[in-house]
Amino acid sequence: MLRETEEFRILFLDKKNQLLADEVQGVGTVDHAPVYPREIMRRALELSATALILVHNHPSGDPNPSTADIAMTMQIATLGKALNIIVHDHLIIGRQGHASFRGLKLL
Repeated sequence: MLRETEEFRILFLDKKNQLLADEVQGVGTVDHAPVYPREIMRRALELSATALILVHNHPSGDPNPSTADIAMTMQIATLGKALNIIVHDHLIIGRQGHASFRGLKLL
């Protein structure tokens, strides 16, 4: 997933954590991809997903989450909780490795 622009993907999972769909939610610029939490939840409900894994890349190579990444993830997780849809993790992929929100105790 090492690209010149950011790409935000979502893995939609069922209650057994089996993959229902792997979809691109947004493609952006070198440092931003549009993400709409409401649209993520709408799609999760359409698929009857009960869990999500969020994944996006950082073209800069640094996988550390930005303040905006953290805020957006918390917004999605809060919205999901209200709908009984859990966010298992948010992975950021960069040339220098990856970062896991779960591993960083941000989720």
